[in-house]
Amino acid sequence: MTPKAQLDFSGIRILDGGMATELERRGCDISGVLWSAHVLDASPQTIGEVHLDYLRAGADCISTASYQVSAKGYAELGRGREDAARALRQSVAIAEEAKAQFASESNRPVWIAASLGPYGAALHNGAEYHGNYQIGFDELVEFHAERLYVLAKTGADLVAFETVPSLEEAKAILAALGRYPDLRAWLSLTCKDTLHLAHGEQIGECAALLDGAPQIAAIGVNCTSPHLIRWLIAEIQTVTAKPVIVYPNSGEIWDPAARTWQGRTEIQHFGALAQRWFIAGAQAVGGCCRTGPAHIRAIREAFEASERLPA
Repeated sequence: MTPKAQLDFSGIRILDGGMATELERRGCDISGVLWSAHVLDASPQTIGEVHLDYLRAGADCISTASYQVSAKGYAELGRGREDAARALRQSVAIAEEAKAQFASESNRPVWIAASLGPYGAALHNGAEYHGNYQIGFDELVEFHAERLYVLAKTGADLVAFETVPSLEEAKAILAALGRYPDLRAWLSLTCKDTLHLAHGEQIGECAALLDGAPQIAAIGVNCTSPHLIRWLIAEIQTVTAKPVIVYPNSGEIWDPAARTWQGRTEIQHFGALAQRWFIAGAQAVGGCCRTGPAHIRAIREAFEASERLPA
C-alpha cells in the first residue's frame, strides 16, 4: 500500500458513487450474504466497467468492491479465510486494471481506496445502521485487523472504513490500524441526524478522537441523508482541521418491510447540494447508495462551478 508519507490527500476532490447500485442496474445478483462482493466471483469484469464509468464521470478516487468481504462472511458460505483474503486482493487488482486503462484516456491522477465495511455489514442484517453488536472490543479489533493484514500488501493507496455507526467501532478501527503504522485511512461515519452517529454518540466526540489519530487522513460521513450533510460538515469542522469527505445516499429512503427504496432522486438537485458542501468546506464529495455515474458527473460540475466563485 502507498506509504502514508507519499499520499497527498489534497488531490482527492471527487469520490465515486455506489458500487452495488451500479452492479444491480447491470443485472448482477447481489442478494446473498456477500452483497456486491458476490460479483468478484460471478463477473469481475463488470466491477472493472463500473470503476471506469466512475472515472470517466469525473471521480478522482475509486473504492474497491470489498465493502462486504470478511472471513466471517465467507465462513457462512463454507469458504475459508484464504478465500476472503483472495477476494480482497482481487478487488484491488480490478481497480488497478481500471486505473491503468483510464490512464490511456486521461492524465488525471487517480487514487484507489480499499473499501472496508463495519462489523455490522458482515452480519448482513442492517446492524451497521445502529451499531448494537453482540461482540467484545478485542474481537472487533481482530475483525478489522485481519483484513488490514491482507490489504497492507496490495497496491491500494489507502483504506476507506465506511458506514461506521459508533464511537466504539471507531476506537476498534484505530486500534487495528495501529498494528500497521505505515497505512493511512479515511474513516466515514453514518449518522441519524445533524449531531449524532447512528448508535447515538455525538459526531463531534468521534471526530475529536479521529483528529488525534495520525493515520486518519480524512474524516467522513456516508450512507446518510443528503439533507443532513451541510450541518454534519460544520459539526466535524468544530473539532478538526483534517479534510472532511462526504458521500451521502441519493435521498431515497430504504423501506425494510417492503425491501425496496422509496422516493426519488433528482440528479440536478444532488449536484446543487454538492456545490453547497464544497462551499461549506468539504474536501471531497461522492455518493453512496442509489447514486451512479450521473451523480458523480453532477458533482464534478458542481466542484468546478464552486472553484469559479469569487473568494
